[in-house]
Amino acid sequence: MSRPQGPAVPPELPDPDIVLRRSWLPSLVWVIPLIAALIGIVLVVKSVTERGPAITITFNSAEGLEPGKTQVKYKDVEIGVVKTIKLSKDQSHVDIAVQLTKEAENFAVKDTRFWVVRPRVGASGVSGIDTLLSGAYIGVDVGHSKDMETRFIGLETPPPVTGDQKGHRYTLHGDALGSIDVGSPIFYRRVQVGQVYGVSLDKDGTGVTMQVFVSAPYDQYVGTNTRWWHASGVNVRLDSSGFVVNTQSLAAIVVGGLAFQTPPGQAMGPQATEQADFRLGSDETDAMRAPDGIPIRAVMTFDQSLRGLSVGAVVDFRGIALGKVTDIGVDYDPQTHRFSMPVSLEIYPDRLKRRSRGSAPIPEPGSTASHQLLQRLVERGLRGQLRTGNLLTGQLYIALDIFPNAAPVKFDTASDPIEMPTIPNTLDALQTQVADIAKKLDRLPFDQIGANLNNSLKNADALFSRLNSEVVPQARDTLVAAQRTFGSAEATLQQDSPMQSDVHQALQELTRTLQSLNALADYLERHPESLVRGKSGDKP
Repeated sequence: MSRPQGPAVPPELPDPDIVLRRSWLPSLVWVIPLIAALIGIVLVVKSVTERGPAITITFNSAEGLEPGKTQVKYKDVEIGVVKTIKLSKDQSHVDIAVQLTKEAENFAVKDTRFWVVRPRVGASGVSGIDTLLSGAYIGVDVGHSKDMETRFIGLETPPPVTGDQKGHRYTLHGDALGSIDVGSPIFYRRVQVGQVYGVSLDKDGTGVTMQVFVSAPYDQYVGTNTRWWHASGVNVRLDSSGFVVNTQSLAAIVVGGLAFQTPPGQAMGPQATEQADFRLGSDETDAMRAPDGIPIRAVMTFDQSLRGLSVGAVVDFRGIALGKVTDIGVDYDPQTHRFSMPVSLEIYPDRLKRRSRGSAPIPEPGSTASHQLLQRLVERGLRGQLRTGNLLTGQLYIALDIFPNAAPVKFDTASDPIEMPTIPNTLDALQTQVADIAKKLDRLPFDQIGANLNNSLKNADALFSRLNSEVVPQARDTLVAAQRTFGSAEATLQQDSPMQSDVHQALQELTRTLQSLNALADYLERHPESLVRGKSGDKP
């Protein structure tokens, strides 16, 4: 029997040969990381190539500064950023690490200055208001040095004058600072043209030095003959025109200030050079005064109270200030047991010499001719005298003048200092006279004079009583008789009285007689021979 047949089985096929394709292109999965790495490398290279120098700035405080946020700006352009802020090891200051940009390489030089810009109120006004919203930043004043530097000491306050400002800097030397401070304004004809950027005390302690800056184009008005003075506060002067109030501006009243100008009628001279030195006067009058030259030291001795006389008081010669008082002392003489008051002076003869307009010039101070002139003046009565300069305050000054009636004194021009003779002032002389009169009055016997006067008054009263009782009735009778006599005379002298008629007729007869005599005199003057021969026509 036949077996049943199943489905047909296909023949076995050989295994396929798999051949992998080789490709040089990477998978797309790695493209994105590769691009990111390339971008990072480019950014790093760019950051390194554009990075400028790294510097460190030292401040007393890091107030308002934040790492990675606070910027460094020059003319409001960012040139760097604060990286780190560290406290110093001694905790006295902070070190600010700053990364500058590539364009700011020339800022890392020795004389570059850095400061923190924040809201401030100072003598020069209000500054840094914009930082109230944006935050503080570090300001820069680029230097001009060629030497590179990486460590800087930051300024605690902004500099009043930056290096890019055009103008000139000058140095002023004065006796006192007054109300002047860094940032105080400078005026020229009441126009603000600059400011003070530095003040310091002299090394010897005798004065102050101020560094000032005058902006262009006003610096052209500063010449070698320019005068500087304190223009602070209000200057009140009393003269023939009344009260004169002078001030530069409201700012000068509040924060002080300086002013400069050329003396009237004088040339300004060549323009002053950078850092030129000038003297600073206490006021305009002091500044405009011509140079005094070498002073002569003198001393005057007074025998009266010096109350009201102070150091600096004027030595005056007929309205011209020739010097000032430099010292006031007191001396005791053990032999006479008396006190004297020596006053030291500085006298500037050049002040009188400048005002001399005579044909004979005043000799040079210290010369033989000047000593001879001073000797002659003392012989003629040159003396020093205390006088009252102000009746309200009682201030005194010393007046030099010629007193022809002054007593002769010994005078030595070779002494140093020169001892000038003095004379009491009129008020003291008057007080002395009043004191002498008071002493004489005190010696008068007023009690005896009063008793005698009382007796005299009693006698006078008795005399008046006697006159009233004895003399007055007789005088009354005499007056009545005189009245009768005058009545009779008046009746006699009336025009219609007989006596008046007789007198009138007698006068008429006298007039006719005088006329006849006058005719006779005329005839005799014409015919004098008639006195011998008789009148012509008469018979013998």
